[in-house]
Amino acid sequence: MNDSTTSQGRRALLKSAGGALLFGALPQTLLAQAQQAERHFDPQPGDWRTFEVVTRVELAHGNGPSTVWVPVPSIDTPWQRSISSNWSGNAAAAKLGADPRFGARYLVADFDGSKPPVLEVASRVQTRSRAQDWRQAPAQTESAQDLQMWLRPTDLMPTDGIVRKTSLQIVSGARTDVEKVQRIYDWIVLNTFREPKVRGCGTGDIKTMLETGNFGGKCGDINGLFVGLCRAAGVPARDVYGIRLAPSAFGYNQLGASSASLQGAQHCRAEVYLRKHGWVAMDPADVGKVMRMETATWIKDADNPLVAPVRKALFGGWEGNWMGYNFAHDVQLQGAHGAKVGFLMYPQAQTNGEAYDSLDPASFKYTISAREIKA
Repeated sequence: MNDSTTSQGRRALLKSAGGALLFGALPQTLLAQAQQAERHFDPQPGDWRTFEVVTRVELAHGNGPSTVWVPVPSIDTPWQRSISSNWSGNAAAAKLGADPRFGARYLVADFDGSKPPVLEVASRVQTRSRAQDWRQAPAQTESAQDLQMWLRPTDLMPTDGIVRKTSLQIVSGARTDVEKVQRIYDWIVLNTFREPKVRGCGTGDIKTMLETGNFGGKCGDINGLFVGLCRAAGVPARDVYGIRLAPSAFGYNQLGASSASLQGAQHCRAEVYLRKHGWVAMDPADVGKVMRMETATWIKDADNPLVAPVRKALFGGWEGNWMGYNFAHDVQLQGAHGAKVGFLMYPQAQTNGEAYDSLDPASFKYTISAREIKA
């Protein structure tokens, strides 16, 4: 079976495989059933959690003029407070830079090459879980002009052509913006899949995904596709680029940071703006991650009891063990040579105008860690 098999075909294959099991495989079968037993996942708004997040950069080949860019949290919302960012090291000069369109902030540090570059950035944030109360209609604060920003295309997220055609097919007959988003969310869950071989969080090239029919990727691809389809359907939407900070309180290994080293824990989420509810949390990519990665067996049924509570909760909520950096696309970093970055949630660096591979922290080199500060 190839990766583009429909969910109906996947269910049939699983049923067929289940009927062919031999008695000798029974212990493994029981183990798999235990692993996939229904689990509780229901994040709810509560107390704020305070974290200190530290990014440390030591350029492995910084034997010449170098520049380092480190994203810092720049989001202040009902679910996150970005409190402060401080830095230390041997940079000749360092200052905060900002993306003029989306307001993403980052530290830009210049090194003269006289000594190996070292930079440490410590940011303090407060986060909390989200869950949408669909019965309430809070006061809306976004103007029609502000919302236009979240309907526009980006370099990797067009809203015309095949993106618009696919979106309109998915939402055909939907009467409200909530119905449109629900249909797109369900389509993403049923048609895309987590592909572990993709580097980093993916590229977010949604046009190529639709043209090739290759719906495998990671959060930057899958949630990017969700956001692009929502925008093409006339629903304001945005990616939220960030990083996991702590384990999940609900026992899902894939929905939290799995170790003290966070340099591979970057994760983007999504939000949609609904007329009666304001900005609402979404994360269909994490549903796919649970299906593919939570157990040793790839779960290909989105109604599986291990997956179902995650699928339900991530339509309107997410857990507060994660920090958002920004909402930015197509970022031109101050002083950088070369192209814009599609999104900013990894440290970036250049020496003598040559860029480091931001997805290879061991040779870059950088580390990211977080600690929760208890009151």
